[in-house]
Amino acid sequence: MTEVFAPAHIVIGLPLVVGAVTGGWGGLGWGALAAGLCGGIPLTVILAGVKSGRFGNKHITDRAQRPWLIGVIVALVVAALALLTVLGSPRIMIACVAVMLATLAVTGPITFWWKISFHTAVAAGSVVMLAWLLPPAPVYAVGAALVMVIAWSRVTLGDHTPAQTAAGVLAGGAATWTILAALA
Repeated sequence: MTEVFAPAHIVIGLPLVVGAVTGGWGGLGWGALAAGLCGGIPLTVILAGVKSGRFGNKHITDRAQRPWLIGVIVALVVAALALLTVLGSPRIMIACVAVMLATLAVTGPITFWWKISFHTAVAAGSVVMLAWLLPPAPVYAVGAALVMVIAWSRVTLGDHTPAQTAAGVLAGGAATWTILAALA
């Protein structure tokens, strides 16, 4: 679960789904742009960092290795927001990327002093985003179960405590809800 639902994988998939659901093929194009900037490039940086020894693994379990990467990702997400805005992207795609920035704004500073789970933050935020667009009851039912399994996997692997995964869920869900309420 940790591998399949790694934050980068979700960040790549979410804009594609949001774009396809809200705008068909055209929306998928906007989603691809957002996915590449917000997820594809960061994943490439992470994998290169693991290969070079800068990062211990692709989940950046060593908190001391996170600040530089978070800065790079924030810069890419800001660039994606600017580009989507200038190019006239649909409002929901801008909101989707703004959700990513808001989640980073909440979890990034926390990770400097406590190892909050990015896995659960990104997963929970994605569930809220999808529930905004699709019938909420089934999305929340399936999404809650999936987020719980992701949290369980992070705790079982010893990468996080239950409190760190729960804080991630709260941070990601709240950041997403707040941005969607303001922008969507």
